[in-house]
Amino acid sequence: MQLTLAVKCSEVMLCGKINLNKNMDCIFCKIVRGEIPCAKVYEDNEVLAFLDINPVNPGHTLVITKEHFTNITDTPEEKLNTIMSAVKKLSGKIMTAVGASAFNLGVNNGEVAGQIVPHVHFHIMPRKENDGKKLWHGTPYREGEMEEIKNKILS
Repeated sequence: MQLTLAVKCSEVMLCGKINLNKNMDCIFCKIVRGEIPCAKVYEDNEVLAFLDINPVNPGHTLVITKEHFTNITDTPEEKLNTIMSAVKKLSGKIMTAVGASAFNLGVNNGEVAGQIVPHVHFHIMPRKENDGKKLWHGTPYREGEMEEIKNKILS
């Protein structure tokens, strides 16, 4: 299933509206500018979505802002709302296209968290029952640790 696109990647230059010297090497900005091809599944004025070249499962899609922001913490709230709206539009279509019954939504915020490309992006990863994919395992808090962390967050 293919979605109708509002504009072509190469015609949108939102990354050009910001400091290009800082972002000339960003692979996602190059995709937005049409310098690198992508398997595009969605595009509007603010967001681009394309298939991941190394998918967790078929249909694994990256949803990015066209304007360069490094991660969630430096992305304006209205841009995050826009990207989440696109995630909602796409997730059901992706599941239908690949016959998935669910999906994981992932974001790696910062290098330590596994963010490889320093451009804010969300992963829509379709899931099927018994697909063999696992999430990490949690570790219980030590005695008093949960309360201590909660208080630090609230202060």
